[in-house]
Amino acid sequence: MKKLILNFFLWFALLIPSFFQSQTYRKIYGFSDEINQRLESFLNSTLTKTERKVAVFDCDGTLLGQSPFYLSEEAIYSYAKDNYYGKKDAKSQEKMKYIDELIHPKEEYGYLQNSLNFLSGMSPYEIEKIGMNTYQQKFQGKFYPEMKQLLANLKEYGFEIWVVTASTELLYQGFINYELGIPKERIIGMKSVISSDNKVTNKLIFPYPQDNGKAEAIYTYIKTQPMIVGGNSRGDMEMMNLATDLKIIVNPDNLKVEKGKYSGAMNGYTVKEYWEKDPNCISVYSNDIRIGNIKYITEENGIKPNRENPKK
Repeated sequence: MKKLILNFFLWFALLIPSFFQSQTYRKIYGFSDEINQRLESFLNSTLTKTERKVAVFDCDGTLLGQSPFYLSEEAIYSYAKDNYYGKKDAKSQEKMKYIDELIHPKEEYGYLQNSLNFLSGMSPYEIEKIGMNTYQQKFQGKFYPEMKQLLANLKEYGFEIWVVTASTELLYQGFINYELGIPKERIIGMKSVISSDNKVTNKLIFPYPQDNGKAEAIYTYIKTQPMIVGGNSRGDMEMMNLATDLKIIVNPDNLKVEKGKYSGAMNGYTVKEYWEKDPNCISVYSNDIRIGNIKYITEENGIKPNRENPKK
């Protein structure tokens, strides 16, 4: 019996080094040595943790480039032009009315509701396909390579990776899963009720993941406080402040000073200034510029393009 126990401990002692060696940090090309060292040190500190290791990221502007336009908007506007524009039937007229109200919102939350109105009546698969087609035609190559390397490191260290986005969940689940390998059930976005005949309705399901709603979505669906949260804008502030260990701000804006009733704790600061005050936050940069001569229907509709973030 003693020999059996001794053999077990010898086997276990041999197993431990091989276990830790399998979780090796890989340098992220495009991040500074200082950032790499900080990330490596942090990830190595998590090796002995036995509780859930969760990392949460926004999508647009954090993982996926948003210059010159948001994928969610381009997907809806392109589909409308291809399927409803210029037609006289009642359905096409109704759908184009929602498009006009998306472009010229009359109410504070009009954009949100009209997005749901436009997509209602489709199946989840149809909406997912719209998102995938838009990604493949106009956004291929827009996922930031540095962030993809970061996600690979997090997977290596046993992290659950989640995406929490204000964009329509069904539009984003397919292409994010395809490109990043994140399970669809871990991609949380704007949700609406799906009817008993498997059609998407225009009834919004709360929490809506924007501003404080992103923090609410984390507690509602992920059910634990994440160790790492990454974002890029004011809309990510509340969920980033849930991070227990590390916050990552991507391409932080230093031009717009946040003001007004929705600015919250960021009032009077730019995004960059706000996060520079936090010792647990690191700022990282990825190239986000217009690529090629892609024709964007969003642009045809007179929507102002998002500012570029060329990496220096």
